[in-house]
Amino acid sequence: MIIDIAEITREALAGVVCSKTVALELACNADLGELINSSNQIRQKFFGNKVKLCMIINAKSGVCDMDCRFCSQSGHYAAEPPVYPFMLASELAENIYDADANGTHSCGVVTSGGRLTSEDVDIFADSLKQTNGKVKCEICASLGRLTMEDMGRLKAAGLNRYHHNLETSEKFYPEICSTQEWAERFKTVQAAKQAGLEVCSGGLFGLGESWEDRIDLALALSRLGVDSVPINFLIPHLGTPLGDTELLSADEALRIIAVYRHILPTKTLRICGGRGVVLKDKQNQIFAAGANAIMTGDYLTTKGQMPTSDKEMIQELGLEILQG
Repeated sequence: MIIDIAEITREALAGVVCSKTVALELACNADLGELINSSNQIRQKFFGNKVKLCMIINAKSGVCDMDCRFCSQSGHYAAEPPVYPFMLASELAENIYDADANGTHSCGVVTSGGRLTSEDVDIFADSLKQTNGKVKCEICASLGRLTMEDMGRLKAAGLNRYHHNLETSEKFYPEICSTQEWAERFKTVQAAKQAGLEVCSGGLFGLGESWEDRIDLALALSRLGVDSVPINFLIPHLGTPLGDTELLSADEALRIIAVYRHILPTKTLRICGGRGVVLKDKQNQIFAAGANAIMTGDYLTTKGQMPTSDKEMIQELGLEILQG
């Protein structure tokens, strides 16, 4: 198949999701420079020069009952992450105020474990009520397999968006987790949409997955109609089964972003975990590759970029930070 980048770009600019066949050609055979040039045009068409910032709050850490092979918070492995129970409502509210003060567009509350308990859902609802109407940033939550009823309660309290990654393709998922089926993840995303919440769902790359797995994940996210797609790159954690995995190269990470922009032309692509470690001095190329959002600040168990340095990078590129 001869790649006609100009035609592929025209279709993406019209909002057309490229086929699996075309996506594989872009991933495996397209010149990276040409691919990024195409992705940049698509980003500019749908998002202009605006960039969204988000921050997360690690609201409950460690001793997770899941056995995700990449995760330092899993209770199945020998990694030593911070361990603490769900924050108090007042502490959560204070962290949300801090994120808002940093000019972020959204603030995500993240907890370890398969799902948050009903009692902890009540605590979170209280913190949402405390901050509702007092912050500009949108509030997102990553709380595991909540029921649609719990999600509805949180939405009524002020939650804007639910985050739940599919992580990888349905075919590859059993290679990285045995305590939960991929179909359960898919159903949780569906439940969040049915509850009337916006949805943030994406994946983690560098697990040993193939390009076909990466594209199948993107196409699944397209079918679900998610609003925001976080793209994470594996940082190997000692003590986990993937602790000695080789990092992705910066160019491969940029290619992943660019291919995802072609498959998901109108969706927010948010570059999150592993950004600094994998992309290093090529971080400023992620927007040309198609990203229109980044996670700033620290991640769950690893250090990230300071908001001040991220803001400087964005401004130096002539881009505009979009606040809540």
